[in-house]
Amino acid sequence: MTRVRVAVLGASGFAGAELIRRIVVHPELELVRVCADDHVGEPLERAHPHLTGRTRLVFEHLPPREAVTGVDVVMMGLPHDVSLRVVEAARESSVRLVDLSGSFRLRDPDAYRTYYGRPHPAPELLDQFVYGLPERHRERIRGARWVASPGCFATAITLGLLPFAAAGLLPEDVHTVAMTGSSGAGSVPSPTTHHPVRANNLRVYRPLQHQHTPEVEHELRAAGAPALRLSFVPVSAPLTRGILATSLFRVPGSVSPERLSEVLRVYYAAERFVRVPEARLPEVVAVAGSNFAEVGVHAGDVSGGGRTVTVVSALDNLIKGGAGQAIQNLNLMLGFPESSTLEDPGPYP
Repeated sequence: MTRVRVAVLGASGFAGAELIRRIVVHPELELVRVCADDHVGEPLERAHPHLTGRTRLVFEHLPPREAVTGVDVVMMGLPHDVSLRVVEAARESSVRLVDLSGSFRLRDPDAYRTYYGRPHPAPELLDQFVYGLPERHRERIRGARWVASPGCFATAITLGLLPFAAAGLLPEDVHTVAMTGSSGAGSVPSPTTHHPVRANNLRVYRPLQHQHTPEVEHELRAAGAPALRLSFVPVSAPLTRGILATSLFRVPGSVSPERLSEVLRVYYAAERFVRVPEARLPEVVAVAGSNFAEVGVHAGDVSGGGRTVTVVSALDNLIKGGAGQAIQNLNLMLGFPESSTLEDPGPYP
């Protein structure tokens, strides 16, 4: 049987490694090209030792048009400015794209300018991409040619809050603090990701200005909270993998704790990759290394006629928040079982 031919661009990074790890064991996919700016001409194990012996491919550095030629699917773990050039090269072809960058996640060019610091160079293509959150857009993803996979923070926060938006329980103002592991900063070291500092530190960055904010706002407004405003503060945490997002909002005092818990359980009852633990709140160690996310809710006591709600969500930023979700989207696009290569529970601890 002919397998689907896949190229991974940005293959030397952490997201690229996760994409390759899933593709080389996928029964329906064949990895035929790995492209990167570094390690050119070298085997994959030079960048990813855990892939030793899995493939004879070497890293290539190709112009965008050559990179998308002769394959059925291109998976892009690239900086957003680079992925734009690949999309331009793919416009006249039939190749399917799954983009892990922020280039085409936003429908609003003005939001792109605000959060990415410059005008979008191809606003006419924004509507050509489907936002790749399967728990909300599964049927649209099934028929998509191009998919923009969500950001890691955006996935974690949206999964936590989406059921409450759909139930009409999200107010205008939602506040979120989310911590992320160092792998979210990419494989190229920087002063803020250098291990001796990162391993002993907590650091707030881009408070109220993070580029994943408009993704979350767009999805939640469309789901049933049209006036929502998200105040989001990201935190760099001393762990390698994982995101833990804590969101707070107020509901009327008449909304019971039982009702809030039921909203989560019912919304995700049929979802393979979202768990609602009963005996505890979500935690990173339960999902790290896997494509699973966890969501949970804690209802505060009634005060001032209202109740403060705490929603906690956790996931692996490189898998459900990145490459795993991209594979989940690709499975849907190609008509394969959605969970193919993604059902392993991950290590513990």
